[in-house]
Amino acid sequence: MKAIILAGGMGTRISEESHLRPKPMIEIGGRPILWHIMKIYSRFGINDFVVCLGYKGYMIKEYFSNYFLHNADVTIDAEKNELIYHNKKAEPWRVTLVDTGETSMTGGRLKRVAPFLDADEPFCFTYGDGVANIDIAALIAFHKSHGKRATLTGVVPPGRYGSLSLDGDRVTHFIEKPPGDNTLINGGFFVLQPDVIELIEGDAVPWEAAPLETLAATGELMVYRHTGFWQPMDTLRDKNHLEQLWSEGKAPWKVWA
Repeated sequence: MKAIILAGGMGTRISEESHLRPKPMIEIGGRPILWHIMKIYSRFGINDFVVCLGYKGYMIKEYFSNYFLHNADVTIDAEKNELIYHNKKAEPWRVTLVDTGETSMTGGRLKRVAPFLDADEPFCFTYGDGVANIDIAALIAFHKSHGKRATLTGVVPPGRYGSLSLDGDRVTHFIEKPPGDNTLINGGFFVLQPDVIELIEGDAVPWEAAPLETLAATGELMVYRHTGFWQPMDTLRDKNHLEQLWSEGKAPWKVWA
């Protein structure tokens, strides 16, 4: 099974970093968040990726074209112009990098990579800026069990602020960043049948608009409920939170050994 990852957005709400690089290349623990997402999928045996490029997509191409070099010890013989690799640490990944346009919307990007999909096989699809300790195998099994065209992962968004319980002016209970109000939102991590791409008219179509709305209206959209950790990287605050979890060895999304 293939996994398509959206990696073409600029990320205006995290412009402190994204003016230098595409948002999926912003690093957590010295690795792009895109790498973390791919490691989540790889943990469940999905190693064939199609990455939708846009803003500064050449940086993602350069990263993967030099991936072997970045993850190995090397001896460089300058006189002979030779490069000898030692202690190779490459991932078992096949990565297809597709330029899907600077201004394409999420649906348009998905439509552009349709030629790289298998016509009769479902595929995974997600955003390039969020991580979770999701059981991808269970998600895929759920999709195959219901026979519908699309599955999205429903999550409870993390809280942004501390919550107070009061007795008059006295604080009786405090929780830092509690979960939201238990209303599920779209957490990405889709599993889709290839024919859903027929619902996308062109580059200007967001996946979250007409395509998902049509699937829901026709009874072809199911939700996989993920109650564990989920965190998007929308702002610098989110990035710093993920960085802190990683540096403290408490990253819940690190589901790989």
